[in-house]
Amino acid sequence: MNIEEKNGSTVISKTSDYEPGKNWRNYLIGRPLQTADAPQQTIGKFLGLAVFSSDALSSVAYAPQELLLILSIAGTQALHLALPLAIGICVLLAILILSYEQTIHAYPDGGGAYIVARDNLGELPAETAAAALLTDYVLTVAVSISSGVAQLISAFPGLYEYRVIIAVALVLVVMLINLRGVKESGIAFAIPTYYFLAMMLITILVGFIRFFTGSLGLVPNAPMDIIGMRQTLEPITLFLILKAFSNGTTAVTGVEAISNGITAFKEPRSKNAGETLIIMGFILGSMMIAITFLANKIGALPSDEETLISQLARTIFSGTGILYIGAIVATTVILIMAANTAFADFPRLSAIAANDGFLPRQLTYRGSRLVFSRGIVSLAAIACFLVIIFQASVSRLIPLYAIGVFLSFTLSQAGMAHRWWKSGHLKPGQVIKEPGSDVIYDSGWHYKMVINGFGSICTFVVMVVFAITKFGDGAWIVVILTPSLVAIFSLIHSHYKRLAGQLSLENVNPLPRVAHQKVIMPISGVHKGTLAALRYAKTLSEDITVVHISSDPSENQKIQEKWQIWGDGYRLVMLDSPYRLFIEPLLTYIQEIDAKKQPNEIITIVVPQFVPKHWYVNMLHTHTADTLRRVLLFRKDIVITEVPYQVD
Repeated sequence: MNIEEKNGSTVISKTSDYEPGKNWRNYLIGRPLQTADAPQQTIGKFLGLAVFSSDALSSVAYAPQELLLILSIAGTQALHLALPLAIGICVLLAILILSYEQTIHAYPDGGGAYIVARDNLGELPAETAAAALLTDYVLTVAVSISSGVAQLISAFPGLYEYRVIIAVALVLVVMLINLRGVKESGIAFAIPTYYFLAMMLITILVGFIRFFTGSLGLVPNAPMDIIGMRQTLEPITLFLILKAFSNGTTAVTGVEAISNGITAFKEPRSKNAGETLIIMGFILGSMMIAITFLANKIGALPSDEETLISQLARTIFSGTGILYIGAIVATTVILIMAANTAFADFPRLSAIAANDGFLPRQLTYRGSRLVFSRGIVSLAAIACFLVIIFQASVSRLIPLYAIGVFLSFTLSQAGMAHRWWKSGHLKPGQVIKEPGSDVIYDSGWHYKMVINGFGSICTFVVMVVFAITKFGDGAWIVVILTPSLVAIFSLIHSHYKRLAGQLSLENVNPLPRVAHQKVIMPISGVHKGTLAALRYAKTLSEDITVVHISSDPSENQKIQEKWQIWGDGYRLVMLDSPYRLFIEPLLTYIQEIDAKKQPNEIITIVVPQFVPKHWYVNMLHTHTADTLRRVLLFRKDIVITEVPYQVD
């Protein structure tokens, strides 16, 4: 029964019966999941806090230290400014939490800076937001892992010379966990995240109890190599204060992660994501102020020998006992796990940008575990490269870190402010269709626009301050890198648009029928593989020319005699090659035939190809078809076909 008689259509729907077998990948990343399993891979608030908040929460391990690092340039008399600056950072955090909470509800399918900028500000701001965010996610992995290794070295100084190797190994471990899928990675990261929160709560509570009872004291055996301390101290200036503030704002990096990953949450997605964001903001702000306060009271200072958290835990717990080890292990693990936020969001963002044509389309494909595997592997590779280049140094990586974050914050909030402005100019019932989320009238558009607009101004000011104060420390790299990435995105987008136009079926006339097909079949000798290729060539056309490149006169007579017997009457062209070359004379001959071909005529090159039973034997054979394909790929109306001949 033909197709038309069966269902009146030439289209048949059928589900493949193939099921992936067991292999080494299953043991590393788990069994493959069906597309229908996607709804079961979503997570709730408990796991959501672990997956999307570990980056933000872990920043308390290095943000207070980076703040004190700048203040110490002016000497210990400037360290009292740390607490007011930490409070200012928490005010900025509150503004961002309020702004992104609105974004989550406005974009229930994911409302990261890229989508918001694309829908409300245009193509160039969207590309800029994508460049800033992708850069930020790469740096998140590099900074978090490097900071985790620094915590480890504080407890075990003998590991210092192996820090880069350890950091790279940890990046690869986090990559493997994420390749196992969102739900499994969430479960894997929930335990260390909540262990960290428990240890920080214990450390802070014990610290405040000892402070109020007068038994806290100062850091015993304080480290001597104080980063930033100089023989000639700088005065306390506005520039110094702004620089310290910008360093401390690394605490708010990662706030946007939940708005980017709304689709990973269970229904109701927006509600669960919004509540998770508020919980994260409250915990982060509380820890930032508490740690900065206690660090000031014990006289902790930034040091390469020992991190601020290590000094704090050692002082509060009166030594390096079990609670100190617990705090260090918790901090090390959460800093390593913090990279998971980037591994959760980088692949999603790159897939969205790729779907819009700004990145290679391959990044849109989901792997066997329903995650964007290519994005995960790409992120790990780039992060490892940065860790090696910057020798896993947090202080060297931090200046590159926050500019992209605050640029994306600024564009996202500016885009949301414009969205509320559009909403306010609609009548009830009117709808503006946009790719990310439909715009409808919102009665509270006035105050929402003010909140997002104010948030945009705040983050823009911080970004400018960071760019100016950190420009000479390495921020210039990001200032150059971001527009460079935007230019690359534009080139990729232009290519895809041009390709779409060339492949479009609109206003296309039917292609003319191929009137004639010339077949050229290069051979190295006359054997079973040659006859198999000739048999196939005869199904294409009767116009067959077999070509042998002759470089050994003693073999010519043998080949001609064999062809007379086995060639079935088809012509054989013997091309003499005085310089013993093979490909060049063959290409010259093909080009001569190509130049003489008639309209609607196609040249097909049929190449006999040995296929050995074992892959390692391949290196013993020439791959003529591959060479011809590379050279002739861009020639119009030339087709290259391999005819495999299996051999043992």
